[in-house]
Amino acid sequence: MDWNEALSEYVSYLKLEKNLSENTLKSYITDLRKLMAYSSVPPLELSREEVEAFVYDYSKKGFSVRSQARLISSLKSFFNFLRWDGRREDSPVELLEAPRLNMRLPDTLSEDEINQLIEAIDLSQPEGERNRAILETLYGCGLRVSELTELKLSDLFFKENFIRVTGKGNKQRLVPISDYTIKIINFYKNEVRVHSKIEKEFEDFVFLNRRGKKLSRVMVFIIIKKLAEQAGIRKNISPHTFRHSFATHLLRNGADIRSIQLMLGHESITTTEIYTHLDDKLLRETVLKFHPKNRQH
Repeated sequence: MDWNEALSEYVSYLKLEKNLSENTLKSYITDLRKLMAYSSVPPLELSREEVEAFVYDYSKKGFSVRSQARLISSLKSFFNFLRWDGRREDSPVELLEAPRLNMRLPDTLSEDEINQLIEAIDLSQPEGERNRAILETLYGCGLRVSELTELKLSDLFFKENFIRVTGKGNKQRLVPISDYTIKIINFYKNEVRVHSKIEKEFEDFVFLNRRGKKLSRVMVFIIIKKLAEQAGIRKNISPHTFRHSFATHLLRNGADIRSIQLMLGHESITTTEIYTHLDDKLLRETVLKFHPKNRQH
């Protein structure tokens, strides 16, 4: 089995068995092609020493710790597939450990800062109501930017106060939506979007660009960056900032982390704990307020 054949079968496995997103799949294959370019040895014959030499060489080229960790993850997934498929009896990367990642938390917006961003929107322009609905949906539902751009009219269950969201790996979940956010979306949908000339095949998408097509992820980034400049907010803001703020504000107002995990669509509670970090002051206040020994004095 040569590299091309192995990668072809691996891609089919990822699509059918793992149901990975297209972006994740491309990242895996990109990493594996680096090993393929490094060694002329077929994947079934690669030794542990050869793979370790490749990883060591890669680490010396100045790539970030995150890139190194992803590379090792990609290699482990690939060789585990070959072992699972009966092509290899061992994995040459089984003993490799990924470098530890320093937890880098994104900026969080305060409620006042979110209001400042929304107030910076020019509602006299047709795209103004759309942009307000975008920000309110990101913050009100904690969506990923890809989940927002893929949101469809058929995913809106406003009578039940839910929207259906398609997340990573095409996994669907129901996310609660407030009456206030529903009101904002409905105004955009019924007063602005309804007058748009919509291109064929895009009729069901909620958020559209000026050409009547689905709004792109890049355009959402641009909208938010411009609003941050206009509002005078100097934090490093992206669509993900609203998702992080959504989770953090819920936690600070008493929501339990398991509920937040379900709303965000995280498979692991550990991921949710990273997104919903608490500062030292809040932790101290929580202990002082709720610990029974403190309440006795």
